[in-house]
Amino acid sequence: MDIPAMRASFAKAAAAGDEAPLYFYSHLFLSHPATRKLFPISMAHQRDRLFQALGDVVAYVDDLDRLVPILQALGRDHRKFGTVAEHYPAVGASLIATLKHFDDEWNPALEQTWADAYGVVAQVMIEAAEAATDEPPWWDAEVVSHERRTVDTAVMWLRPTPEFPYRAGESISLESDVRPKLWRYYSPANAPRPDGLLEIHVRAYDGGPVSTALVRRVGQGDVLHLGPPLGHIHFDQDSDRDLLLVAGGTGLAPLKAVVDQVARHGPPRRVDLFVGSRTEERIYDRADLERLDAEHPWLTVTFAVSGDDLSPLEQGDVGEVVVRHGPWTSRDVYVAGPAAMVEDTTTRLVKDGVRPERIRSEVFAPSRLGPSLDGEVTE
Repeated sequence: MDIPAMRASFAKAAAAGDEAPLYFYSHLFLSHPATRKLFPISMAHQRDRLFQALGDVVAYVDDLDRLVPILQALGRDHRKFGTVAEHYPAVGASLIATLKHFDDEWNPALEQTWADAYGVVAQVMIEAAEAATDEPPWWDAEVVSHERRTVDTAVMWLRPTPEFPYRAGESISLESDVRPKLWRYYSPANAPRPDGLLEIHVRAYDGGPVSTALVRRVGQGDVLHLGPPLGHIHFDQDSDRDLLLVAGGTGLAPLKAVVDQVARHGPPRRVDLFVGSRTEERIYDRADLERLDAEHPWLTVTFAVSGDDLSPLEQGDVGEVVVRHGPWTSRDVYVAGPAAMVEDTTTRLVKDGVRPERIRSEVFAPSRLGPSLDGEVTE
């Protein structure tokens, strides 16, 4: 495959902005009308997902060790949409038609390169989906508790049926009948429990139809739908090194799950959890975190505020506060939260001597349409 040519071709389509996904979906729905039922009625929140995913595939197409496991997970995940093997050729034909439309230097060799690449992607996803037929395409999950912690943040407890297998740090997609066929990704805030319950943290954002519905319209007794888990923050359960966890916003959820994993299964280790917020009142899970701090002598929870001069909590961006408490060179480090916070914190830690390969991060952004291949989750 001519990978540089593929990347150059994709860049031309991506440069067209909204025109490229609009062309793709128009071509797909006109040429294969049966595929329309796989998508939500409104495509306003859907169109950019294709090129986000395509951009990731193109970026890692020459790193199959990294790409193939994620394609396999996506193949299993796409069963929840009703995707079957017969849909993949239709998508591939519309993809190639779109790339050709926006590339004035298109040629048969480039078309064959894209066809070969897409064929590999489709084959991996189809085989993974077929291997998962003993699992449901999605799980029903009853909301057993729904608590508004702030005006825009809620903590829910869900009871999935049948048993829902996942690991601490993974993400799952949620769908509500209030917003049908709109799936958004959230990370459980607990490790697997004997009772099977999941703790989910949700913050509503302007223009976020799913997050707003989950915070303001969903309540106890409602039933949500869960897609299969996808690995994002990749918590290393085999390491016995002490941990540094740094959270911002609802990025707290997967890190709280890591704390729960250590509490339930060990091995014994020191864990320092830093939670950053703009103001003290927006630390939505403070009471439970203080409970965990009091219960576990190996855990220290530190709160930091960056825009609340009257607060008695530590002052400064959370990355600044973390470095102030260092050094952390012997730790495994996990960082989750808004993009600017993740970048600032990881940059400060590397400058302070933490080896980059010891740092794992996940970006939490509004509405979380889906995961990119490097673990980031974007709106």
